[in-house]
Amino acid sequence: MSAAKKIPKLIDPDLLEQQHSAHESWHAFEIMSEFVDATERLKQIMPAVSIFGSARTRPDHPYYKMTEDIARKLSDAGFNVISGGGPGIMEAANKGAYYGRSASIGLNIVLPHEQVSNPYQDVSQNFNHFFMRKVMFVKNASAYVVMPGGFGTLDELMEAMTLIQTGKTRKIPLILVCSEFWQGMIDWFRKTIIAEGMISPEDMDLIQIIDDPDKVVEAIFQHYEGRGFEPSSTEKQIQLYL
Repeated sequence: MSAAKKIPKLIDPDLLEQQHSAHESWHAFEIMSEFVDATERLKQIMPAVSIFGSARTRPDHPYYKMTEDIARKLSDAGFNVISGGGPGIMEAANKGAYYGRSASIGLNIVLPHEQVSNPYQDVSQNFNHFFMRKVMFVKNASAYVVMPGGFGTLDELMEAMTLIQTGKTRKIPLILVCSEFWQGMIDWFRKTIIAEGMISPEDMDLIQIIDDPDKVVEAIFQHYEGRGFEPSSTEKQIQLYL
């Protein structure tokens, strides 16, 4: 029996691979451009506090009002406030800062189903890449204030904890607000992952739980007492490798 005749391909796989490689190379330049643009635009915003929480929280919810109060107190105390630029807790953070003394900053993400930016932003920076946006949250923050939220909030919290725990960024205050919301997670940390030896007991010292807005501001000032908010030369070097 004669060998089956191979049908010519309508698409050249080798050409497709070359086109894909070229696209990936240009994509790397797009990432570099986004990083440089954000770094240059945001480098003057310190000291700043990044506030995280659910995009689904409505303006009449106590979490929203608490966030707005904390952001206003931080702004009046001299901290620029960074949020994800969207609705819910992000809006509350920007709104509180917007009417305070310091700048309200939104790091907005461009999504297929577009996130609507809130109107309370003195500085608005758009990102196409989640990972680049996350770098800027950490790179420019003197503290994290974490309100109740879902997967995105947990992602930001765990990333910050991991970076600090592993020494990939400087130690900054990580403050969880609304203790009743977070208590189940804290109990699980202690009863399960510490008990199983997955983290060390002292890793829990990375987190503070504070429900009083005034005490949130006070805790951040206490952390930097005697050293100032400007990162040391060693800390700046470390953060180059976030």
